[in-house]
Amino acid sequence: MFKELLAHLLAPAPAPLTDEGARLALTALLVRIARSDHNYSEVEKDRIDRIICTRYGQDIGGAILLREQAEAMEAEAPDTVRFTRAIKEAVAYEDRIGVVEAMWQVVLADGRRDQGEDALMRLSANLLGVSDIDSAQARKRVETTV
Repeated sequence: MFKELLAHLLAPAPAPLTDEGARLALTALLVRIARSDHNYSEVEKDRIDRIICTRYGQDIGGAILLREQAEAMEAEAPDTVRFTRAIKEAVAYEDRIGVVEAMWQVVLADGRRDQGEDALMRLSANLLGVSDIDSAQARKRVETTV
């Protein structure tokens, strides 16, 4: 399934994603941000699993399966632009702020912010069409709950 989604994302003018495709693309983006500091820790995997459970109403087994599929897809995807483009087209602005907030949850899960994570956050938020102000507010909301 993820090979089809990856081919879809790589198409010059992809059609809007299905709900399942959007879930996989979002989860792959979360995996990409977690891997951006070259330390993909168990705490980050756990955070991604909890985000999936909360966001999509999955049980932990379903969340782990989705994350593992997203890990494989993320490893094969050439760049972040395609994930964010697919999410931007499939998700309303208010929900994209929620995507940025989920990304901040992953970045802050290990208690450290890395330059690579910060750079990918800025790029991803911009590509998602989320303003710097809304991204900063999302980060502050996450910092108060972590």
